[in-house]
Amino acid sequence: MLASAPRTPYISLMDDISPTAGTAAAPYRVLARKYRPQRFEDLVGQEPMVRTLTNAFATGRIAQAFLLTGVRGVGKTTTARILARALNYTRPGHDRPSVDFSEPGEHDTAIMEGRHIDVIEMDAASHTGIGDVREIIEAVRYKPALARYKVYIIDEVHMLSNQAFNGLLKTLEEPPEHVKFVFATTEIRKVPVTVLSRCQRFDLRRIEADRLVQLLSDITAKENVAIDRDALAVVARAAEGSARDALSLLDQAIAHRGADETITSGAMRALLGLADRTRTIDLFAEVMRGDASTALATLRDLYDAGADPQLVLQDLANFTHLVTRLKTVPDAATDPALTEEERIRGAELAEKLSIRVLSRCWQMLLKGIEEASTAPRPLAAADMVLVRIAHVADLPTPDEALKMLAERGPEALGGAAGSVAAAGSAATPRAGASAAGDPGPAMRMVESAAPRMRAAASPMRASSAAVAAAPTPASPPMGRATPAAQPAPVERPKTLGDIVALATKHRDLPMKHGIERYVRVIRFEPPNIELALTPDAPSGFLTDLGKRLADWTGERWMIAVGNGEPEATLHEQATEAKARVESDARNDPTVLAVMRHFPGAEIVDIRVKPREPAIEPMEEPPAPVEADEDDED
Repeated sequence: MLASAPRTPYISLMDDISPTAGTAAAPYRVLARKYRPQRFEDLVGQEPMVRTLTNAFATGRIAQAFLLTGVRGVGKTTTARILARALNYTRPGHDRPSVDFSEPGEHDTAIMEGRHIDVIEMDAASHTGIGDVREIIEAVRYKPALARYKVYIIDEVHMLSNQAFNGLLKTLEEPPEHVKFVFATTEIRKVPVTVLSRCQRFDLRRIEADRLVQLLSDITAKENVAIDRDALAVVARAAEGSARDALSLLDQAIAHRGADETITSGAMRALLGLADRTRTIDLFAEVMRGDASTALATLRDLYDAGADPQLVLQDLANFTHLVTRLKTVPDAATDPALTEEERIRGAELAEKLSIRVLSRCWQMLLKGIEEASTAPRPLAAADMVLVRIAHVADLPTPDEALKMLAERGPEALGGAAGSVAAAGSAATPRAGASAAGDPGPAMRMVESAAPRMRAAASPMRASSAAVAAAPTPASPPMGRATPAAQPAPVERPKTLGDIVALATKHRDLPMKHGIERYVRVIRFEPPNIELALTPDAPSGFLTDLGKRLADWTGERWMIAVGNGEPEATLHEQATEAKARVESDARNDPTVLAVMRHFPGAEIVDIRVKPREPAIEPMEEPPAPVEADEDDED
């Protein structure tokens, strides 16, 4: 008789698992599975959902279906299993749903390991058809074998086909008392509203960076892993609110380190292919003070060290956002996810840089990141982005240039480069700027463009800027008055269509739409209009129309509602004309012949060919008069 082998003691997932638990031959479990939450209290950053479910279970108001949505790695599947565990929680002396897991339940281990017979997990990405849903519909009629409820957990539910969703609707609305549904998805917009209306929806939030740092710190303490606080901040930022991504990166970092070696932020950045944060800040300061050559050298060093050029630009954009936040909300420096270098140097740069310069840099970086992602050579694209930012760093913003023009004239732009240097240091001299005080091509471009920019922003200010930038005209002779500048006359509209054209010219699309659809003319004698409004016209439309006409034409208009026979609105006239054209086209003999030869053909569009101008016949020249012989004599 063979002796049975000794059984390996089973470790429940509810017990605290130490780093040395199990034998040496036990398979390694990744941190994301080893430290998966086992109860609602373990879920990080999901307090609103936990409170709602806790109160629902306490009062017995348990829904028939739940929908969990959120980005990857925030705990949707884990929450679904905890929810199934709470629904089927049973222990001696306690036989009802509960979220109090102070004592292990009868079905807890099997449910949390995903192997309970009454908790069916289905991946909708691989079971998308109506046949898979039909199996569920057939199975829900039978009561659970062991547990209190049959719980169907469908992950990535948005992958189901339309037929599958439609087949599930009736069962989802009126399921048997012993059946509960839990759906999880990352694409909530792809789930039909008919399904959303039948479920209790919970939006799982991204985990904040400081909460992720604290979670990673607790886990590394349990794993006896030495790691810098800055390295944890790097992992938290790279995870973008996903606990699973953060634990996967931490797992990779632990495997990458040597024996008894502390994981540093530099090592984490090298592992993730990120640029050194200190070098990124240096690069930002260099481009902000216009030092393009040094910035390109720094980018090359980062590239040689393994940094992706596109990620470098993304880091620059993130630091631009940080500096902007520190300038707007100084308390943002208390964020635990920030390094000491980011706090100190970010605050210094926030004092020196204006919001306008930071906004301009942000916009250029966003465009540059897109260019680098599609360019055949990302490094070259990143170089060009840095050159553009450095080139405009010491130029005044449009409003600053206009202000200097208004105050001191165009000669003020000659020294603008040094006065508005972005980082508070002297700007590198530009190619093309002469030592004799020539502001260079860039300054001359701003000088010539500023009056036009000013005119687009404010007509009153534009006139003064144009006068300041233009050469002074010769004085008129003595005794002759200077003619005053008169505004260009505006031709008075003669029809309602002319008013529509005037609204189009001034880009007032809401008023153009209203004139076409709400106004029925009774009498049109400019500047007097008698009209009737359609029932759907908004209140105050006549007042707005009078103000617009006064602004556009420079004269006062009298608009009144009359009682005569009104014309149709312009929209109604256009619709009627289009209907006539369609009717004429459908009754055209040629079109009818084509439709007979091509059964099933449809007329989808009708275009009226413009008439060619009639050619008038040329008049015949008068016949020559023959001279008499007597005249010749």
